[in-house]
Amino acid sequence: MTATEKRMTLDNVDMLSLLGMNDVNLKLIEDHFSASITVRGENVVIKGVLEEVETIEKILKEMVYVLNTSGRLEKKDVETILDLTLEGKEIVSDKDFDSIILYTKNDAIRAKTPGQTNYIKVASKNDICFAIGPAGTGKTYLAVAMAVASHKKGSVNKIVLARPAVEAGESLGFLPGDIREKIDPYLRPLYDALDDMMPSEKLRGYIEKRIVEIVPLAYMRGRTINNAFVILDEAQNATDVQMKMFLTRLGANSKAIITGDITQIDLPPKTISGLIQAKEILSNIEGVGFAYFDKGDIVRHKLVKDIIDAYEKHKNGS
Repeated sequence: MTATEKRMTLDNVDMLSLLGMNDVNLKLIEDHFSASITVRGENVVIKGVLEEVETIEKILKEMVYVLNTSGRLEKKDVETILDLTLEGKEIVSDKDFDSIILYTKNDAIRAKTPGQTNYIKVASKNDICFAIGPAGTGKTYLAVAMAVASHKKGSVNKIVLARPAVEAGESLGFLPGDIREKIDPYLRPLYDALDDMMPSEKLRGYIEKRIVEIVPLAYMRGRTINNAFVILDEAQNATDVQMKMFLTRLGANSKAIITGDITQIDLPPKTISGLIQAKEILSNIEGVGFAYFDKGDIVRHKLVKDIIDAYEKHKNGS
């Protein structure tokens, strides 16, 4: 039979825990197959007959999934994975594995719709990515997941999350508390997303050390942000001046994702939305990408799509 070779790069993986002390987990796999497995850092090369190579690839993906979702991988787990895979059963399919962005304690965050899959591709290929679409499509949540994954992998040193503090019906001056307490409600969705993706103690430590910053957009004026993953959320409520200010804050080895819904603009009448303007004037710049979502990408409660449909029909007079 013709020999084949498969190369894998295992991002966001503790290789020592994956392979086991003295490579005990790796040896368990090698005992079941004649194919060779070579590991150098996070890169794995499997050589052998096609069927064995594909089976070993599945086993390694299952091991990564179990390790990163449970936080541990013991010999008995590897034995179970071996048994299940050899019986033709899977914990995670190849398609699911390839769509995974970040592993959390209880699950894995992955693209679930074609629009989300395209979003991940556009964001990975460009230093600046605009994500535009209706509520509930995962624009912000996946952006935060990509930022956390990049930091976890060591690609960036910090994460900066920003939102315009647009007054929607209430003046900040009439809200109780100091400026931080007044602004926190605007930033709460970003805290909520981060809470889902890392332990609370670690998140608090990152915020205290300014490894993670969650700030109103106005606070970014005058800064140059290097070696960071920067997210601007609710960007439809940034003015044209604020959008230009934000985009020109980007420094060396930094990436930015800008999310927004151009159907939900809360700016005063005749004020230009920076997101709409950016869509018009930046679409042909190399390194700037655009990902668009529609109602088919909504992943919240099933009623969200129906609610959006109902409002659109009312707006159109039908």
